[in-house]
Amino acid sequence: MKVKCVLCDKIETIDDESLKAKQLRNRPIHTYMCNTCYNRITEKTNKRLSTGKFRLYRERKRNELF
Repeated sequence: MKVKCVLCDKIETIDDESLKAKQLRNRPIHTYMCNTCYNRITEKTNKRLSTGKFRLYRERKRNELF
């Protein structure tokens, strides 16, 4: 399956039977990022987290007593 990176428009080929290919076929909202872009974003996010001024808002876990 040919896929195109969302950020750098690099075209790559992934296995048709892989989990990522299945996700891209069945859920159009999922987008593909190449490994270089994914690693670059991960590094920059970790740098921002280490400064202390960046907050990553995650969903709170609720303790329901019902």
